[in-house]
Amino acid sequence: MKKVFLMLTAFLVVSSSWAQVDSLSQNLEEIVIQENRLLIPFSKQSRNISIVTKPQLETSPARSLQEVLAFVPGVDVRQRGVTGVQADIGIRGGSFNQTLMLLNGIKLTDPQTGHHMMNIPVPILNIDRIEVLKGAGARIFGQNAYTGAVNVITRLQDQRSLQLQAYAGDFGMHGLSFTGSLPMGSFKQNLSFSQDKSNGHWYNSDYQVSNIFYEGGVDLNETHSLRGMIAYTDRQFGANGFYTSAFPDQWESIQTTLGAISHTYSKQNFFLNTRGYWRKNEDEYRLRRNEPEFYQNFHTSNTYALELNGSLESTWGKTGFGMELREENLDSNNLGQRNRTLGGVFLEQFTTLGERLDFRAGVYSNYFDDWGWKHFPGMEAGFQATEALRLYSNLGKSFRIPTYTDLYYVGPTNIGNADLLPEEAQNFEIGAKWIQGRLFAEAVYFIRKTDNLIEWARPDAATPWQPQNFNKVDFSGVELALSYRWKQGSTVLSIKEALLSYNYIHANLIEQPGTETRYALTALKNQVIGGLLLGIGKKLEWNTKMRYIERMEQSPYFLLDMRIDYNRAGKIGIFSEASNITNTDYIEAGTVQMPGRWFRAGFMLNLE
Repeated sequence: MKKVFLMLTAFLVVSSSWAQVDSLSQNLEEIVIQENRLLIPFSKQSRNISIVTKPQLETSPARSLQEVLAFVPGVDVRQRGVTGVQADIGIRGGSFNQTLMLLNGIKLTDPQTGHHMMNIPVPILNIDRIEVLKGAGARIFGQNAYTGAVNVITRLQDQRSLQLQAYAGDFGMHGLSFTGSLPMGSFKQNLSFSQDKSNGHWYNSDYQVSNIFYEGGVDLNETHSLRGMIAYTDRQFGANGFYTSAFPDQWESIQTTLGAISHTYSKQNFFLNTRGYWRKNEDEYRLRRNEPEFYQNFHTSNTYALELNGSLESTWGKTGFGMELREENLDSNNLGQRNRTLGGVFLEQFTTLGERLDFRAGVYSNYFDDWGWKHFPGMEAGFQATEALRLYSNLGKSFRIPTYTDLYYVGPTNIGNADLLPEEAQNFEIGAKWIQGRLFAEAVYFIRKTDNLIEWARPDAATPWQPQNFNKVDFSGVELALSYRWKQGSTVLSIKEALLSYNYIHANLIEQPGTETRYALTALKNQVIGGLLLGIGKKLEWNTKMRYIERMEQSPYFLLDMRIDYNRAGKIGIFSEASNITNTDYIEAGTVQMPGRWFRAGFMLNLE
């Protein structure tokens, strides 16, 4: 990794010299992180948070949210195929079950399995930005934010607009998506739709993914507002190698429905939001696609939740409080009839001590009908050393209850364990962030000490996988990130944005003699991500993304992706993308051989 450190050092030196002659404000300073209670600007956060903005979404060489997240530092995306047909998301060496997905602050946990966490029914055109919180998030979002959380945020438009995008590419791939905004007085509304299809990049890897998303909101008066959404996604795909290599004709069909309504009261120094939401997930799985009678599973899960979140500003600072109640039901021919109730209470305080020091502390207390009360305290401290430099540290406790698949699944290659205990972890983080003009730099060190880690294991290849609790496992790591956004110049060739990050993770899990583990020793070890966005003339943009990825006990690989846009912000634009330009041979999840070099191209229509 010497070359990596040399690259990073050189980039830091060069970017620092550019920063000295450019003192324009950085957009990151103005972004307010969308937590459910305390709203704190990014520049004042005492946590490691990455933000993917709307322009970055639009210029990324990606066809799905999953592919976009693959370019976020410290995030490990394990795709089974392309364009997000199914993918697992891990943060800081955590598994897919240990990351909490949210949509506008609404939890998308699935009681059946974490494999369905990324079934987010929102076309990428409708996403305004993505916030990735790394480290323990239980105090902020509740249980299952074990190693971090990803909050996908949409925004209601004030003006009428219509965006249409269509593309086609290798493997018989083609897709169409649109999003439209039609405000009517004080009532705002968005409607979005997308569909992606492909014949697949290898045997039995065809797919069809459809999303529809509607969101509306109205300001009743100066203090009261209502907001609601309804969304649906349908995914059907050949699942060759997804869960086992013994049956290449696996097939799966998943439908997810999400509905939510919320009321907000805001007056002077008091804020209160109440909401209810419902999530339904239907999963049909076949071990042999055309022989459902051979082996077939049907799982239907329903999650119902009520939440109350508020904040109050006083001479003592900002006080955040909240409550939640959630019911999770499952009807499955394999896992049985299951239900559980979860309740929680949030309380936290943010205060400043002088002009430079701020402190935030709180606790989330959660009740599970299977395990009783659990408490997750945490605290953060930030010191504004200079106008540009912020030093911070935080610590907290995280928790994850087993999924129903962990507990009760019975299959040819996997068997659940009803005696599993919940996972718990203690987290510590110390870091520094530099925001000056258009330059952003951050360095972080973290430690996560895990008790009762849930890991699928087996004594030999002839025995089915079964989850076990490993007593103590420690993770530690270093994260370095740097980005620079240039002021738009008048030259023919200009650099608009440059990004570079490096992440290192160490895990001390030692396999028991004669025991093989599935996930823990395939966690991310070394990750380098780089990006360069060039402007050519006034209308042409060329974005290059590179990734170097090494997972524990696996061979490293290098990926290079590119996208070219012409007239992206105009009424009619065209684009072309290429993935895995180096034609790398690699596997991210299961035994799915990822595709070599592949291309797609399309057009965009923007009307107001």
